[in-house]
Amino acid sequence: MKKFLVSFLILSTFFATAQKSTVVKCGKLLDTKTGKVLENQYVLIKAGVVVSVSSTPVNADSVIDLSSYFVMPGMIDAHTHVLLQGDITSEDYDVQVLKESIPYRTLRASKSAEKSILNGFTTIRDLGTEGAGFADVDVKKAINKGVITGPRMQVATLAMNTTGHYPLKASDYAWELKFPKGVIEITGADEARKAVRQQIEQGADWIKIYADRGYYKLADGSFRSLPNFTNEEINAIGDETIKSRKKLAAHAMTRDGIIAAINAGAVSIEHGSGMDEECMKLMADKGVYWCPTLFVNEYVAEGRAKMGSMINLYFQQSIESTFKKAIKMGVKLTYGTDIGGYDWGLPQAKDFTYFVQWGLTPVQAIQTATTTAAELLGMQGKVGEISPGAFADIIAFKKDPLKDISVLQSVNFVMKEGKVYKQ
Repeated sequence: MKKFLVSFLILSTFFATAQKSTVVKCGKLLDTKTGKVLENQYVLIKAGVVVSVSSTPVNADSVIDLSSYFVMPGMIDAHTHVLLQGDITSEDYDVQVLKESIPYRTLRASKSAEKSILNGFTTIRDLGTEGAGFADVDVKKAINKGVITGPRMQVATLAMNTTGHYPLKASDYAWELKFPKGVIEITGADEARKAVRQQIEQGADWIKIYADRGYYKLADGSFRSLPNFTNEEINAIGDETIKSRKKLAAHAMTRDGIIAAINAGAVSIEHGSGMDEECMKLMADKGVYWCPTLFVNEYVAEGRAKMGSMINLYFQQSIESTFKKAIKMGVKLTYGTDIGGYDWGLPQAKDFTYFVQWGLTPVQAIQTATTTAAELLGMQGKVGEISPGAFADIIAFKKDPLKDISVLQSVNFVMKEGKVYKQ
């Protein structure tokens, strides 16, 4: 009987705590679905989920007063690498893969994840561990279990490429030594299918491929590259991914990778800096998302040029025109930074400034990191909006980002699933 009473009391305490409510008083609240700014709103939260949004005051167990703040849903970064810490040169990359153990890199990744949520990004899609095995799955699990602080994660584990086409390059070292690689390498359709299955078995939410390499600029100003996969290989990857009810993301810079990846079933094109109008039309027609990762290209361009590679500088010179054409042609734009490709200590919200400078309104720019990114992740109605049934992911700013988009780089308040992480 005593054991029963103790169990009953424990359960009663648990459910009482779980049912505690919080109301957030919002001075200005951005409705990301409509683009409208609502004033003097009350957001009621229970068990980490939004119950109601109303202009009428509501009773709750606790109150968070953001009545002098601009409030919006937590942002989504659809292209991160928590297990990387910036790599301008191949040496920067090699040092991480060769000299830092996977446990050490995972510890650093936990700090990167914490930075991400404190930057206001409550959900991320992490696109490849770059030689760190399935450590992204461990980071995701640790966040979900409350062991470490971080955003909600969808992960891609080991990105895929074909044999010999991705760092580390064996030719840079003594040939008799066997070095780790930043990806899983395949040759042939059977190996491609096996690799997809293995990654899903280990916890991959997404399959990511590197669709092209060896980028170069033609005399007419267009860009081309070398495709990494045969048609049989890339189609096998796409087919296996879709059959397994997962999604395919493709690192692809030019038409040589972009068109092949889309035809294989890719739902997002990462970077796409050298795409042409045929690519844009195909993406718009098929509803493929573009994740342009703009700041990272600027970050690496000069350093790589000094090392003899000019391609990122060339992309930097043409990307504004490419961006404007893509938007005009109806390509779906989703926010992604490739942070990890640049230092985690730098702004994660920097790409918004390009979006607005190149033609989007501030609201449209924010929607790329909220409602549109939520669609890409298959989480519409759950993230990227503050509405009944959505996770209580809320961020707030002292200033209005619709007047100055750079305000998004200075978040003052962060809540994820009803828990406050920054105040």
